[in-house]
Amino acid sequence: MRLTVLGCAGSFPGPESACSAYLVEAEGFRLLIDFGSGSLTALQRYAAIDAIDAILITHLHCDHMLDACTYVVVRRYSPDGPLPPLPVYAPMGAAERIAAAYSSEAEPVDDVYTFYGLQPGTFPIGPLTVTVDRVNHPIETYGVRVEHNGHVLAYSSDTAPCEPLLRLAQGADVFLCEASYLDGRQNPPDLHLTGGEAGQAATKADVGRLLLTHLVPAWASEASTVEAACAAYAGPVEVVRPGSRYDL
Repeated sequence: MRLTVLGCAGSFPGPESACSAYLVEAEGFRLLIDFGSGSLTALQRYAAIDAIDAILITHLHCDHMLDACTYVVVRRYSPDGPLPPLPVYAPMGAAERIAAAYSSEAEPVDDVYTFYGLQPGTFPIGPLTVTVDRVNHPIETYGVRVEHNGHVLAYSSDTAPCEPLLRLAQGADVFLCEASYLDGRQNPPDLHLTGGEAGQAATKADVGRLLLTHLVPAWASEASTVEAACAAYAGPVEVVRPGSRYDL
């Protein structure tokens, strides 16, 4: 597998990055995990704009799905004719949410996307084996585990500490984990992780490498976030950047 970070800013686009979007490739298959605001720009740097084979949206906050609305134009109005409907794995209500954001008339988008409702469990997407489970966030949100040829990528999506996150990340080669808040503050409960909490999860799940994402530059110090993560996890820690690539 190859992971390419298209966007990694948390909650809203940052000065240097679009919001969450991660391209996972294996055997020529391209799965886009999340499609946050601004990430369609970055997608075009690393793949043909019409070359995505499937999309998985972890939850329906704008910073994880809004560019799926913009992408309707790409697939519906291509000069070569409409492209085939694209599989989208997402929480229930995604079709209505995307349609409402795309058009004030809530024009259906079933000519562009074929929607599959997420629920906890394991299923194939192309050559990938994907497991999702509900994590601790105010709306229906899924953490993700992706397996291929014995290698494992885990992705927290947005979550506060919870047991399903540890199960999804257990033994992963790479753990892509959000770290939105600073340790030592009275942060809102049941919403996001701190760097220290991300490090604790990585240690408990015995992962091989911790990649921090979804940092919010306007709210938190990157250096302090990394310091807290490293204090809780002894393995390699890195803050991802747009364009970062990781081979598993």
